[in-house]
Amino acid sequence: MLPTTSVNSRSQGNGALSPRDAARHTAGAKRYKYLRRLFHFRQMDFEFALWQMLYLFTSPQRVYRNFHYRKQTKDQWARDDPAFLVLLSIWLCVSTVGFGFVLDMGFFETIKLLLWVVFIDCVGVGLLIATLMWFISNKYLVKQQNRDYDVEWGYAFDVHLNAFYPLLVILHFIQLFFINYVIISDSVIGYFVGNTLWLIAIGYYIYVTFLGYSALPFLKNTAILLYPFALLIVLYLISLACGWNFTEMLCSFYKYRVK
Repeated sequence: MLPTTSVNSRSQGNGALSPRDAARHTAGAKRYKYLRRLFHFRQMDFEFALWQMLYLFTSPQRVYRNFHYRKQTKDQWARDDPAFLVLLSIWLCVSTVGFGFVLDMGFFETIKLLLWVVFIDCVGVGLLIATLMWFISNKYLVKQQNRDYDVEWGYAFDVHLNAFYPLLVILHFIQLFFINYVIISDSVIGYFVGNTLWLIAIGYYIYVTFLGYSALPFLKNTAILLYPFALLIVLYLISLACGWNFTEMLCSFYKYRVK
C-alpha cells in the first residue's frame, strides 16, 4: 500500500511542507531529537549499531545503503539514533585505557590521555573534518541540476564517525599487541609493521569517507576523495626509506601530552 498524505500536511497539494511539518525537519529540530535520545538508552538500537560496526570492516557499502533507507523513511540522511556514538565512545574509552596500560602510564596520566583522545582526536578533529567536508561537498560537489539539495552537517559527521571507527580499532586495539615487542624495537621490521598498520588504518578512513559521499545521488566527482591515497602511499614509502616510526612518534607525543 502506498503512503498517503493528508491535505493538512501539505499546502494546497503542491508538495510544500506545512509550517508545522517544516519545523520538524529543520536541522535544529533533528539535533534536539538526537540529543534527547542520547539520555534514553532504552530507545537506542544497540544491536543495529553493532551490526553497522561489523559491516564497516567487512562491507561498508551495506552500511550506507541503510542511510538511503533512512532518507526514504525519515527524510534525513544523518543518524537519528545515537547508539553508534555511544558504543564508539565506550570502545574509545576501553581502547585508550589499554593504550595507557601498554605505555605504562599511571591512573591520572591515563585519564588525561583519555580526555585528549575523546575531546581532541575524536570530537575536535571530527568537528573540523565534518565541517570542512560539509562545506566542500555543498560548495563544489553538488550537481548543477540538484542545487535544491544539500549535504546535512549531521551526515558529514556520521561519515567521519564511520571512517574513524576502523581507524580506532586498528591503531588503538590491534596495534597494542605489537607495540612493545615488535613496533618499538629500533628495527626495520618494527617500523615496517607499525607504518603498515597506519597505512591500512588511514586507507580505511579515506575509503569509507569516499563511500559516504559517493552514496549521495546528488553529488558529482566524488572520486576525487580517493586522491589522498596517492599521497598516503608516497608518504608510506618515504617513511620506510627514512626509517620513520609513526607509532613511536605517536607514543612519544601521548607521553608528552600527559605530563
